[in-house]
Amino acid sequence: MNKNPNLRTGAQILVDQLRIHGTDTIFCVPGESYLATLDALYDVQNDIKLVVCRQEGGASYMAEAYGKLTGKPGICFVTRGPGATNASLGIHTSYQDSSPVILLIGQVARSMVDREAFQEVNFREMYAPLAKWVTQIDDPNRIPEVLSRAFHVATSGRPGPVVLALPEDMQKEKAAVNDAKRYCPINPSPSTESMVRLNTMLVKAKKPFVILGGSGWTKDALENFKTFIENFDLPVGAAFRRQDLIDNRHSNYAGDVGLGISPTLARRLQETDLLLVVGAQLTEIITDGYERFSIPCPSQTLVHVAAGLEDLARVYQPDLAIHTGMQHFADAAMRLDPPINITWSSWTKAGRADQDKNIKLPKMKGQVDLGSIVKWLGERLDDDAIITNGAGNFSNWVHRFYPYRSYPSELAPQSGSMGYGVPSAIAAKIVFPERIVVSFNGDGDFLMCGQEIATARQYNLPIIFIVINNGTYGTIRMHQEKFYPGRVSGTDLINPDFAALAMAYGLRGEIVTTTEMFASAFERAFKFSGPAMIEVRIDQDQISPRSTLSELRELGLKALK
Repeated sequence: MNKNPNLRTGAQILVDQLRIHGTDTIFCVPGESYLATLDALYDVQNDIKLVVCRQEGGASYMAEAYGKLTGKPGICFVTRGPGATNASLGIHTSYQDSSPVILLIGQVARSMVDREAFQEVNFREMYAPLAKWVTQIDDPNRIPEVLSRAFHVATSGRPGPVVLALPEDMQKEKAAVNDAKRYCPINPSPSTESMVRLNTMLVKAKKPFVILGGSGWTKDALENFKTFIENFDLPVGAAFRRQDLIDNRHSNYAGDVGLGISPTLARRLQETDLLLVVGAQLTEIITDGYERFSIPCPSQTLVHVAAGLEDLARVYQPDLAIHTGMQHFADAAMRLDPPINITWSSWTKAGRADQDKNIKLPKMKGQVDLGSIVKWLGERLDDDAIITNGAGNFSNWVHRFYPYRSYPSELAPQSGSMGYGVPSAIAAKIVFPERIVVSFNGDGDFLMCGQEIATARQYNLPIIFIVINNGTYGTIRMHQEKFYPGRVSGTDLINPDFAALAMAYGLRGEIVTTTEMFASAFERAFKFSGPAMIEVRIDQDQISPRSTLSELRELGLKALK
């Protein structure tokens, strides 16, 4: 008889820590290197849902999307070697998107380390540039300590991924150790001095502008932030793929500061005299290749609010840097005193007017107007519907014409990683089974992780997957025509019949070749009892909402003369 109730295998200790820290879902691809932990998970099936995926990249994307949606670390289990390298897809996205994730990797036995054992990789070296913290747990007595630190690191400051390697024999070894307490994220509050300075700078401004982004937000924090921007009547642009942080119908919303930015919004960023960046990193996308604002000191007065100390003054030296969590900042900002007479209201109204013009549908080539389809979905779907997408030019239509109205409702990779649309939709439907989930994918994009529709079918998740098929790697082809006009190389695709492929997996499948066909096809998919796919075939020449390939080729040829 076991007289010590704390005596457990490493795997049992690990699973107990996950339960203590609130884990309710794990995404995995099984592997022999963590069989002991899979066995320990058998005993907690009523507490932790194990979602079995078809490829580790898909599993890690699901964990990242879970972290983005909930603010809690998404948990992903994979095996060593090939499993761990596949999983790097989601870990890189987690890092660039500031999403809390904990990746647990089965590892070779401790006695085999550094012998190039079967599928052995040094994960400290491999994952060092992709994660906030990487370590290996060699002693089962240290599992509670390391798991507590992992949850704190993943969620504190700027959220991100943590990677833990678990030697196979360590998981089987027994130890008597006390459990940790549940983690609590640690984030600084803004100083009174910083908020007073911000208040003074805002009152003195003539054309202020806010870029809202980052992670670590909650619905309450966003409500407080909305009070702040309304008190000061500030125009707000959403950072790249963070449009759900503000209701896109709001009178202060001026558009998204991302790829395909409205030219008028781009000019507005040049004209502002006070740029308040809240939560977002000043990335290549926001800064237009680091050329939109001068380095190191922008001509605009810059206030940068960030949860990660490493993001402040990284490229651009701010006039005021505020190191704080988003909830703390929003609570303090809503208490600031706006000027008695706000002088920039016409500037704010003009920003909204420009955005209204930006979302008017332009004329498109071909039988399918993708903008009309996206606009129809914006009118058809509930305010809390979740829209996911991977990477590719097709997403420009989604970001420009879909009105995000609640948080969280947008899942899209700031990392620009392809293959994200399918796995993220699965995570969304698992986290919010009561909400409509629509997944947008390009044809090349879909085939990166599209096999995860088998996971959607396995768990009978009623997700509507939309595949935009134009027979090319569109983004690369667009750049090709700009810089190497007429020299098409490596971008053409011969695609499967996506609808037939979906049906082979057990989904409903349908093909749309005209704009008018979409609405009825969507309704049939919506009424279907499980996952469904709609393949939308669009004209390849209409490469983005603003340009065609033939136009780009002509401009490129002129530039070469």
